[in-house]
Amino acid sequence: MVPENLAATVAATSGVLFDFDGPVCDVFAGCPAPGVARELAAILARIDATTGKRALETDDPMEVLRLAPHAGEKAVCRIEESLTAAEVTAVKAAGMPVPGAVESLNAAHTSGRQVAIVSNNSAASVREFLALHNLDRFVDQVIGRYPSRPDLMKPSPYSLERAAKELGVKASTCTLIGDSTTDIEAATRAGSMTIGFANKPGKEASLAAAGAGAIVTTMATVAEALLMPPVAR
Repeated sequence: MVPENLAATVAATSGVLFDFDGPVCDVFAGCPAPGVARELAAILARIDATTGKRALETDDPMEVLRLAPHAGEKAVCRIEESLTAAEVTAVKAAGMPVPGAVESLNAAHTSGRQVAIVSNNSAASVREFLALHNLDRFVDQVIGRYPSRPDLMKPSPYSLERAAKELGVKASTCTLIGDSTTDIEAATRAGSMTIGFANKPGKEASLAAAGAGAIVTTMATVAEALLMPPVAR
């Protein structure tokens, strides 16, 4: 059964925005993120030793990109280029889409709603994965991170506002499905609705604390909600 708050959120949704890493694809399943982060940190260290040393303290490639501006514009461009290449390689080795993701994308599309992927990953890696699994037919727009501008990644609302504009719908009628608190924060700042995807133990509490309008533990529940008939008024 679809929870009442999820049904209400979906009923008010004209633009469905999917985060990529989590709800659709386990990006680094075949190329573990800590190894990618170390490779990026080594590149950064060759440009700026101090920033590179800080980067070695994280297992998250995105955090290395966030640190890169401390080493200057050249560093940001170099890390952006290397991370994008690593992501494209990673999605080829990531395996199948997350269970329920195909059904959710299909349901969002067939329900007549506008559909976008809104991700901190590169647009190139998202498009690669969608094409590889024949999912691009369900997606109207791909909004990846703005190249060499890590400050515009979620939790910034920039990518959501851009998605709404490109889909031709109001941000207030968009719903982001995301698995992190930064997803929820970005959507809230954009004035959009949220569905938290608690794909790991303990996430339900953190997503609820961040203000998620509804929380699911499987993407199949999202698909079910999207296919519910509209409520008569």
